[in-house]
Amino acid sequence: MKDLVSKINAEFETFKTESESLIEKGVKAAGPRARKATLEIEKLLKEFRKVSIEAAKK
Repeated sequence: MKDLVSKINAEFETFKTESESLIEKGVKAAGPRARKATLEIEKLLKEFRKVSIEAAKK
């Protein structure tokens, strides 16, 4: 589970960096990269939910 949390944090940092580039610097190419990061975060969060529910059952 630690590995999964590390991946979530890494993707969130990517999103944070890219969204700041888009908003503050106006880098249009950062938009698609930020959106891609949100999709990956969504997938990882669903996996975290699944793993945490299984861990709670034990």
